[in-house]
Amino acid sequence: MDRLISSVWGGDRLDLDAYLARIGYAGERRPTPEVLRALHTAHVSALAFENLEVVLGRPVRLDLESLQAKMVRRRRGGTCCEHTLLYAAALEAIGFTFTATASRVRLGEDRIRPATHYSLRVELGGEAWFTDVGFGGEGLLEPIRLRDGEVARQSGWTYELVRQPGPTPGTAGPLLLRRWRTDGWFDLYAIGTEPRFPVDFTVTSHFTSTHPRSPFHDKLLVQRPAADQRLVLRDTELTRLLPDRPEERRRVPAGELPGLLDEEFGVALDAEDTAALVARYEDGPVPRGPGGTRH
Repeated sequence: MDRLISSVWGGDRLDLDAYLARIGYAGERRPTPEVLRALHTAHVSALAFENLEVVLGRPVRLDLESLQAKMVRRRRGGTCCEHTLLYAAALEAIGFTFTATASRVRLGEDRIRPATHYSLRVELGGEAWFTDVGFGGEGLLEPIRLRDGEVARQSGWTYELVRQPGPTPGTAGPLLLRRWRTDGWFDLYAIGTEPRFPVDFTVTSHFTSTHPRSPFHDKLLVQRPAADQRLVLRDTELTRLLPDRPEERRRVPAGELPGLLDEEFGVALDAEDTAALVARYEDGPVPRGPGGTRH
C-alpha cells in the first residue's frame, strides 16, 4: 500500500536534490508548516509561469521526467499543471499529506469558468493549508490557512479567503481567494473541494493548450511573483504590479524578448527557441484571440 501511495505524484521518481537546488532551497526536509512555507516561497521565486511550449507549437508534456528535464535541468518555467505536478512530487517525496484541488478562476468577474486551475490542500497538525505555486503574477507568495475569514499579509501583498454563498439559500459555497488592490478586493479564484489526480491535469492541460478559446492557445504569457513586484509579460507588453501602487506597462521590442525572459523571469532559451520567439513577434504584436487573459 505504501508503494502504491508513493507513486501517485511521482515522489519516488523525483530527483529531489536537483529540484531543491533548482529552487535554491537548502533547509530541512520534514513535513512541517515551516518547510512548506519555505518550499512554496522558493518555488515561486525561482520558477516562472510560462506557456512558451504552446506558443511555439509544441505539446505540453506532464510526465515527471519531462517536467524535470524542462523545469529543473533546462531552467525553464511552466504552466499551472506543470508547476503543480512538479511541486506535488517534491511534497510527496518529503512526506507531506495533501490532495490536489481544481479552482474556478474569477479575475474580478462573476461568470462561471471551468475548473482549470490546480493547487494543493496540505494537512498539517490537524489544520488545512492551501499552497499554490502555479497561478503566476497575482499568486500567493506562501501558503495560507484554508479557512473562512483568513487574512494573510505577504510582504507588500494582502490576501483573504471568504466563503461564498451556495447555489441555494442557506447553503455554503466555495472559499474565494482574493487580493487587495488600490481600488479594493480583487477576486482571484474559487477553490474547489473535490480531490483531483494527475489524469485530471492531463485533460485540463490539453484543453488549455489546444482549445481556440483558451487564453493560452495563441498568446505568450509569462509571469513571476516576488515580494517587491509582480511581472507579467503578455506577448510583447510587460506589466509591473507594485504593492499598493498603480501598475506600470511598456512595450518590449521582439529582439529584446529573450534577454528579458532570462534577466527578469529566469527563463533560459536555447538558440532555436530564441530564433523562433523573435521571428514570431518581429512584425509587431500578435493579435489577441478570443478567450480573455487567463485560465
